[in-house]
Amino acid sequence: MMFSPDEILVLDGATGTELDRLGVDVSMPLWSARAMDEAPDSLKQVHRSYLESGAGVIITNTFRTHQRSLAKAGLGAESTRLTQAAVSIAREAVDEFDSSALLLGSVAPLEDCYSPSLSPEPDVCHEEHARLIADLVDSGVDGVLLETMCTAHESLAAASAAKEHAPGRWGICFCLDGDREIGSLQDGTSISQLIPDLLEASFIGINCVSATSMKNQIHHLRSCLPDSMPIMAYGNVGHVDEHGGWISTDAIEPCIYADYAMSWIECGANIVGGCCGTTPATISAIRDELESQVSSVPRAWLQ
Repeated sequence: MMFSPDEILVLDGATGTELDRLGVDVSMPLWSARAMDEAPDSLKQVHRSYLESGAGVIITNTFRTHQRSLAKAGLGAESTRLTQAAVSIAREAVDEFDSSALLLGSVAPLEDCYSPSLSPEPDVCHEEHARLIADLVDSGVDGVLLETMCTAHESLAAASAAKEHAPGRWGICFCLDGDREIGSLQDGTSISQLIPDLLEASFIGINCVSATSMKNQIHHLRSCLPDSMPIMAYGNVGHVDEHGGWISTDAIEPCIYADYAMSWIECGANIVGGCCGTTPATISAIRDELESQVSSVPRAWLQ
């Protein structure tokens, strides 16, 4: 197992919005994947900024390096190369600043995270996720993070591929539907239905939901899992409105976000960080709050 439920770990924050802040082109369909060729130094700077802010777990910039995603820009044949480049850039940042930090390879849904109907058939999902996971493992990640998973069939297909190519070194985080019952994926499936097929994971969690609504989701998830299963939680500073626009919440303030993160820990999460809109300042605030609240806990628990 990569993580222990007795540890409190700090994850990094958003990559795409940080690249945008640095002036990198993150237009669709490539999103942040363009940075490996056009702005590798900026990407490395983002990773380093999170490490300097206290993150002990860094996620690779491979959210959009599936062959399917790159093919939309005519770069499908570059999937392996760009995945390797993303891992190499992140590894350089880790090795230069904190070699003890863990590097997780990001594996995102094959299509839009909020459009479950676009997800391909299970066998296609398995094949395409397996290809990326194998590339990540071959490139030297410490583990694999299946993140923002929004449908049951793709989650299970990706998990199956991870079991094959990264046994004992993978975890999964779900993107939930805030308008449905607590613990419901975007396709309406309850997380509790999937848990029996995910117990080989090193961690299970929730990401890409508003930080303001994460507490109840983590409380529910903890009730569905064995006590020995670590929980990862990293939320957004806002949420999408009914017209597709973005509404920021008070979580956009780093100290307020950190307060929310502490409530997730109280509900059972022990790997916390940031998703959309978060910054190195957010991660620094989490780290500071952790150190002030758990000063009696052995330093080894804070990584």
